[in-house]
Amino acid sequence: MQKFDVVALGELLVDFTENGKSTQRNTLFEANPGGAPCNVLSMLQRLGKRTAFIGKVGKDSFGEMLRAVVAEQGIDTGNLIADEGVPTTLAFVHTASDGDRSFSFYRNPGADMMLLEEDIDISILENTRIFHFGSLSMTDDGVEKATKKAIETAKKAGAILSFDPNLRPPLWKSLDIAKEKIAYGISQCDILKISDDEIEFFTGVSDIDEGVTRIQEEFHTPLICATMGKMGSRAYYKGNRVEHAPFLNENTIETTGAGDTFMACVLNGVLENGLDGMDTQKLKKMLEFANAASSIITTRKGALKVMPEKEEVLEFIQERKG
Repeated sequence: MQKFDVVALGELLVDFTENGKSTQRNTLFEANPGGAPCNVLSMLQRLGKRTAFIGKVGKDSFGEMLRAVVAEQGIDTGNLIADEGVPTTLAFVHTASDGDRSFSFYRNPGADMMLLEEDIDISILENTRIFHFGSLSMTDDGVEKATKKAIETAKKAGAILSFDPNLRPPLWKSLDIAKEKIAYGISQCDILKISDDEIEFFTGVSDIDEGVTRIQEEFHTPLICATMGKMGSRAYYKGNRVEHAPFLNENTIETTGAGDTFMACVLNGVLENGLDGMDTQKLKKMLEFANAASSIITTRKGALKVMPEKEEVLEFIQERKG
């Protein structure tokens, strides 16, 4: 039996999210722990899975806060390193009236970019069922080499590989480089979670089915899940396409972490059924649960600390069906 269900590598940062106005009418920001890979692990912990994180934070108060919060969620922090020379990465999240977001990053450099090959504890990657990564750990040479070493190690050990492009244009020197690194990530993974915007960016077509077909023809990815915001989600597996409607929520305040919550639920479905054991009914249930969990997280500030519990998601689904 493997020690971990999912190990993730990548960015761990502080998301400063808007939280009202001060008495002087200045915008107030709340420091929320964030970063897509750990958001995914946090939701998986809520679903009873064993997880570990590989990454770097600064040796500063933000880094100490992040380490404490990640450990508090039950995520293994044995390979979370503190960099003495570079500060913890910060992101300011600006929320539009419909809950959608834009980001301003303070990461030039940020500690998450400083992860090196020699920092990685190989034994963690040799003892996991799934290894999950994104594209932001490939924006710079050192951390890209570390990511590729982790991919090779996990693959050699027989782990399933999971990839979420999580495109953030401001963090790339050019969008051509972003596209190249995303192509590499897709070429390595068994499970791909990709948004409608990312499908259009990567393939040049806005039609989801056509875009996914192009990806499948080039990369032969076993399971592709497409998220479409207010249009729900789709799963493409062994020639079948399964779709589930969204759970639109009138209490939505921001969408931070919705994709990560969805990703975690997909990985949970694969862990419970096996990548070869999915059928149309199981995929439908997986998407239903993932859409519901994602809807719940949009009603909360931040993501990592406030992921929903399994029973909460199931009750939410039942309420909507009732």
